Amino acid sequence: MADIIVIGAGQAGASLVAELRDQGFSGSISLIGEEPVPPYQRPPLSKGYLLGDLTADRLYLRPERYYADQHIDLRLQSRVRSVDPNGQTVQLESEQLPYGQLVFTTGSRPITLPAHVGGDLKGVFVVRTLADVDAVAPLFQPDSRLLIVGGGYIGLEAAAVAAKLGVRVTLVELAERILQRVAASETSDYFRALHEQHGVNIRESVGLSRLIGDSKVSSAVFTDEDQLDVDFVVVGVGITPNTALADAARIKVENGIAVDQFGRTSDVSVWAAGDCCSFPYKGGRLRLESVPNAIDQAACVARNMLGGHEEYVPKPWFWSDQYDVKLQIAGLNQGYDRVAVRRGDKMAVSHWYYQGDTLLAVDALNDPRSYMVGKRLIEAGVSPASDVVSDPTVDLKSLLKS
Repeated sequence: MADIIVIGAGQAGASLVAELRDQGFSGSISLIGEEPVPPYQRPPLSKGYLLGDLTADRLYLRPERYYADQHIDLRLQSRVRSVDPNGQTVQLESEQLPYGQLVFTTGSRPITLPAHVGGDLKGVFVVRTLADVDAVAPLFQPDSRLLIVGGGYIGLEAAAVAAKLGVRVTLVELAERILQRVAASETSDYFRALHEQHGVNIRESVGLSRLIGDSKVSSAVFTDEDQLDVDFVVVGVGITPNTALADAARIKVENGIAVDQFGRTSDVSVWAAGDCCSFPYKGGRLRLESVPNAIDQAACVARNMLGGHEEYVPKPWFWSDQYDVKLQIAGLNQGYDRVAVRRGDKMAVSHWYYQGDTLLAVDALNDPRSYMVGKRLIEAGVSPASDVVSDPTVDLKSLLKS
């Protein structure tokens, strides 16, 4: 019997098994992943790796030999067919594995276009895995015509890489503005202007009606009936948590695999961490799609599996790189009712989200000082007045002393 089986060899799974060993756990561990490569970083896929600045081995979270050295049974290209919590077994394609404790770190998957709108045509891609990027990267050639569907961070990052490589890019966003679900209009305006300066054609309040092609995509028809010739398409319309295994095992699912404040699911022997799960937060449930959350939550769950009683308290932060702009986000802007803007030198600007008098989050664009100060203020529960943070004569660091 494997003492612990971890399903999902991504950031959360890799972090969890490493923490188990760091905490002195000496029992058997199996880490099961569907991809043929060891756990790797995903954020650089749509940035440095797609641009050609990073090789695949530099994406690996740890050298493959690490897992053998730590006596972790890393099973690559292995698909889990089912989980039986009653019998405490995991069924692979041709093998059944018993476990003492099980962890879901199954992550999430991109939402794809349905076949009836042309989603099954050749030349239509998503960007989530190493294989996804390897498949689409050769098409990023000068003067090729790319359509990006979706104006979130993944779509915008892909647009930035494409524009740098001389690709002719059109991006359509069905909502009224890009980043509408995740950012204030001030941040949307900043990135719209940035992309347009680099030749990207951004069309907002316009959706994709259908893709056209015999076997390979050749054009796109939009909801305003306009038509565009394209060579390939990248779809970035969001992700959904991988909960099918848990759901089939009758483990509670609620916007992800539901866990308590310690990371335990509705089954006492089963835990979850990362993108795939939701946890209690401010009287509701929250699912965070971020690398820092995957790392921190996985480490917390590992300690709790070994007898700890540590409640997971998220400290949300995110980032995005587009052209020469680094966006750093601290906190969660859910429920904001106003935004204070602080302008710095050149391209530096920060957007401070408030709900009433409470500071919720900060978007810092080429402004690492605002990010650092905002993050520390939010984590400390300190909310400076909005007119103070927007005053360029105020030294932000002084706010940490008040």
